[in-house]
Amino acid sequence: MFFVGSLIGAELATNKALATLPVSAVILGTALMTVPASLVMRRVGRRAGFMGAAAIGACGFLTCALALYSSLFWVLCVGALTVGFYHAFCQYYRFAAADAATPEFRPKAISLVMAGGVVAGVLGPTLAVNSREIVPDIEYLGSYLSLAALTMCILVLVSFVRIPRLSEADRKDTGRPLLEIMRQPRFIAAAGSSMIAYGIMSLLMTATPLAMRACDHPVDDAGFVIQWHVVGMFAPSFFTGHLISRFGLIKIMLTGAILLLLAVASALHGIMILNFMVSMFFLGMGWNFLFVGGSTLLTEVHTPSERGKTQAAHDFMVFATTALGSFLSGQLLFNFGRERVNLMALPLIITVTLLVIWFGFIQRAEDTAAPTV
Repeated sequence: MFFVGSLIGAELATNKALATLPVSAVILGTALMTVPASLVMRRVGRRAGFMGAAAIGACGFLTCALALYSSLFWVLCVGALTVGFYHAFCQYYRFAAADAATPEFRPKAISLVMAGGVVAGVLGPTLAVNSREIVPDIEYLGSYLSLAALTMCILVLVSFVRIPRLSEADRKDTGRPLLEIMRQPRFIAAAGSSMIAYGIMSLLMTATPLAMRACDHPVDDAGFVIQWHVVGMFAPSFFTGHLISRFGLIKIMLTGAILLLLAVASALHGIMILNFMVSMFFLGMGWNFLFVGGSTLLTEVHTPSERGKTQAAHDFMVFATTALGSFLSGQLLFNFGRERVNLMALPLIITVTLLVIWFGFIQRAEDTAAPTV
């Protein structure tokens, strides 16, 4: 969706600076539906929520296909927004795994669920490229139809999953006020690191297919680079949870910030395909370490009765930031160029580094003050 969205946006949009708007619409839809998705699943359960969302996703992809068939940019944005509604529900897969896990296993549970993205890293761009000419004379229409079919497969798969539901007592208990929860240093560190990681990833990744086309690289090469980016996002998930358990959350999150810095350095080094590939791979890995770390930290913030509103607040903040990054990506790329887009990520990387260090000092003070047995 990210790979195809900006390319089609560039074809259909009258104002080329709005080329990334369909991608931004996906993220905006995710942000808008994050809170309602959590409330719906608190009431009807995770499984019913995931199944209903899959049906919504299929409708969104079919709307995108209709937009491409009719060459209507605004319909494409509506379809992308609907896909974002579906994507909001998908973000709770990692929390569903954490809810069913022991406290010790939660980092690995979140990490392993996200490791499924390795398949997406190979399947997604490959599907987009190989299915783009299925429908004669309308490039990429087949890509959206394939995504609609894939989403219906998800509906069938989720119907077989048994996910623990909240007890009656937990559903009635509202817990602490949300603002009280959000004032905790753990929440600030979790939300801040996730927001910045996703914002940087969105800013740089959304611009990459367009920047590669501007550098006269073929579409197939752009798909190859996005594959490596998504693999970088999710392949570390096979061991991120283990690394957190062994070396500690703070060290892994700081490593994520260093990887983001390497991504920017590689992008600024040149415009060869290798530069794009290495930059996107490091960007994905940096995002993984910070986002898995932030999600793990979030599970320590709330009680079972508070998890719905806490998770919703976290993800709303994350995807509102991500939508902003995606929208600004196209504006900055067309008005200032690829190099300036990458340079603008540096202050954000410095900010997340300082945030993680700040929380590290707080955590060390808490551990020192804790009574020994």
